[in-house]
Amino acid sequence: MDLTEQFILLQAPNPAAAENGRKLSKKGSFSAHHRTEDGTLYWAECAGSGKNPYRVSIDFTNQDAPTCRCSCPSRQFPCKHALGLMFEILGAKPFETADIPQDIADKRAKQAARAAKKEAAADDPEKPAKPKKPNAAARKKKLARQLEGLDMAEKMVDELLTSGLGTLAGSSAQTFDKLAKDLGSCYLTGPQTAFTRIALTVRSVQKDPAQADAAYAEALRLLVALRSTIKKGRVFLEGKLEAGDFSAEDSALFEALGGVWKLEDLDTIGAVKQNARLAQLSFDVSLDQAKKEYVERGWWIDADSGELWQTLNLRPLKALKYVKGEDSRFGLLEVPALYIYPGEGDRRVRWDNASTRPLTAQEQAALPRLAQPDLAAAVKLVKGKIKNTLAPKFLAVLLPIGQLGKIGDEYVLEDPAGDRIALRDRAEDGADHACMERLGMLPRAVPAGSALFGLMFYDGRDKSLCLHPYSVVTPDEILRLQY
Repeated sequence: MDLTEQFILLQAPNPAAAENGRKLSKKGSFSAHHRTEDGTLYWAECAGSGKNPYRVSIDFTNQDAPTCRCSCPSRQFPCKHALGLMFEILGAKPFETADIPQDIADKRAKQAARAAKKEAAADDPEKPAKPKKPNAAARKKKLARQLEGLDMAEKMVDELLTSGLGTLAGSSAQTFDKLAKDLGSCYLTGPQTAFTRIALTVRSVQKDPAQADAAYAEALRLLVALRSTIKKGRVFLEGKLEAGDFSAEDSALFEALGGVWKLEDLDTIGAVKQNARLAQLSFDVSLDQAKKEYVERGWWIDADSGELWQTLNLRPLKALKYVKGEDSRFGLLEVPALYIYPGEGDRRVRWDNASTRPLTAQEQAALPRLAQPDLAAAVKLVKGKIKNTLAPKFLAVLLPIGQLGKIGDEYVLEDPAGDRIALRDRAEDGADHACMERLGMLPRAVPAGSALFGLMFYDGRDKSLCLHPYSVVTPDEILRLQY
């Protein structure tokens, strides 16, 4: 097993767990180091707070997703003891060769049997896996409850739009909080989040009346999107009730109303791509105040098709230390099955497992050639996307660079055809996502044949399309302006 520090950090549920594991290794907490002859299993004992040491093991049968086991009571996975054992391996500590312990051999056998059964089912098309029978009565009851919730939400939206947004300043944020809670009990977590955001907007106006114009603009955008979700959602739900069809389908409305996609659901609707090759272009972290969770977002390019995807790792504040954190990824990710969420543009993807290897010089050189043909083509795509009321008002794009520089005080990208677009930070992304200052810190001129990745968005200040740059993709490397 060719273990690296980056690999260990990627296994950790959070940076603190990795650092605690490193400290255990440094202070010599491990003893009784053993490994199998083939190097697929390592185990040791680690001193804990009690008199008996913890038994820790790492099984590298699947090198891309090692199985970590520990006798400690921690709810983190992997725990700091397993991570510490990885650091022991990385530090080339002496491990005595021994036979595999019987308890782990038994667990391996059960794991292999499950995998063989799954593989046999996949190889036998005449005997497909028996689908789970949905509880039609429960699904029907849930849809009816969702329709009741949409009626409540529509009444509030119509009242706000009729009375005018100026009433927001006098509205009680608790009114929106209560409605959001009611919508949650109606299985409408999408509209629930929208009303929570409106409550936050109300509080911002009450706290600082000088920010009222910006707050009203944001509230109006939320209300328009929410009204569209309600109207389209009602048609969607009534259609399912009338047809008696309660299965998931290829529709972004499912998630907009608060549905959660499972990988098997995406597989059922055919939203899966086999043997995808991805390279990460950018990574960022933001705090969603309405949902009370950190959002770790990765932007990826398909090395074969040039499609741009995003991954979202959601970490609720209440369970922050138990949900594994993501980080920047480098190299080429090879994904056997890439699951793709419904939607238009900036579609979210997930996978069960993947392996990483370094990008070859040829693969890196090919990435900027996957950019849009020119700025005009990208603008057409963005305009088609942002007019959808349910979609975010931006689109990830990769643009070819003719020239990159300043005109007056503003950075501008000029494509090879001579068309130009202003480069600006999106105000909605916040100061922690500001990239323009870093763009001016590039160590050298951008080489020919490069491309610029970022989010193209509509800037209401001067009613123009602009680009928030995230990274420069050259034939030799990816220069990130964030993480």
